[in-house]
Amino acid sequence: MKQAIVELVEGRRDELAGIAEQLFRFPETGLQEHRSAALLADALEREGFRLERGLAGMDTAFRAEYGSGGPAIAILAEMDALPGLGHACGHNIIAAAAVGAAIALRQAVPAGEARIIVLGTPAEELGIGKVELVKAGVFQGVDAAMMVHPSSRRVVIKHYLGLARIRFTFAGRPSHAAAYPEEGINALDGVIQTFNGINALRQQLRQDVRVHGIITDGGVAPNIIPATAGCYFYVRASDLDEVGRVRDRVVACAEGAALATGCRLEVAADERVLAPLKINHTLSALYSEQLAWLGLAEANAPADKNLGSSDIGNVSQVVPTIHPHVPIGAGVHIHTDAFARATVSDQGKQAVVEGATVMALTAAEFFARSDLRKKIRDEFTNS
Repeated sequence: MKQAIVELVEGRRDELAGIAEQLFRFPETGLQEHRSAALLADALEREGFRLERGLAGMDTAFRAEYGSGGPAIAILAEMDALPGLGHACGHNIIAAAAVGAAIALRQAVPAGEARIIVLGTPAEELGIGKVELVKAGVFQGVDAAMMVHPSSRRVVIKHYLGLARIRFTFAGRPSHAAAYPEEGINALDGVIQTFNGINALRQQLRQDVRVHGIITDGGVAPNIIPATAGCYFYVRASDLDEVGRVRDRVVACAEGAALATGCRLEVAADERVLAPLKINHTLSALYSEQLAWLGLAEANAPADKNLGSSDIGNVSQVVPTIHPHVPIGAGVHIHTDAFARATVSDQGKQAVVEGATVMALTAAEFFARSDLRKKIRDEFTNS
């Protein structure tokens, strides 16, 4: 069966690379992925998958399922692009690999022995899609979830940080900055003092904590004391308890800035907090076994360096999940134009084939070995 899977994916190489290239050529941002979602869902429907379109209140989320019994694996297909940069995060490769893995499994695994589910998960860059799918119970009855992500190196285990997002809006009083400065209350001063307070806070933060932000509104002209000003911050840490603690301290910095400047403060905290990735070592090892079987070597890269955040972490809190990386070019860094172009290079096309093949091989082993499924579930439950 494993050899058949390899041949099935290889036989679809051009088709799968074509999916990645089509997504590359019409990039769509979060929750606007109408053409992208249709491309993926239609391809799966033609292969006999049952389609449910529009999940958890998101028009571009979908569920494609094949099979009627046995264990269930969800293969996740991200599809959104970055504003101005297109597929500089490589979600076109993620989606094409997911489709390829599902098609190979459908042909190789008897329908009554397993359930193969592809979930179209929009708006990863906005931290929305998978959070809403988890809240809607879409992962109930799923035994494991997986996806691959393009990278500069082949890595199976990579940690992700939890993330909370906060917006601050300061309201002051406008006045002419030269003629009547004493009559104004400078909202921009509230923003600047917030940044200063957070910068002073950094000395007391744990090494895994990241706090970074931008000014979203700084006034309209130098000779008008700004009546409103705003800023937007991300707070990250390796566990949600620390995310919450640091978020409270960041809010306190803004509250202190408002008090010091005489501004009114509005705090808007996004309730969609991204969870850190819960590592399942048993399921990760199963993926690594398939790489070794194919003769593919993993990079000797630390799992806790150069960390970001993703809504895949929320999935990993409710079902055993893996998020390996497939290589598309050494030294090519994510969220750059060079990375976007690498997704449709020869190595990018090979990454689609690798991701589809290794995910399908991993799923086939998962379906076949009840003892391994129990070990994966036990680790998830007890960790």
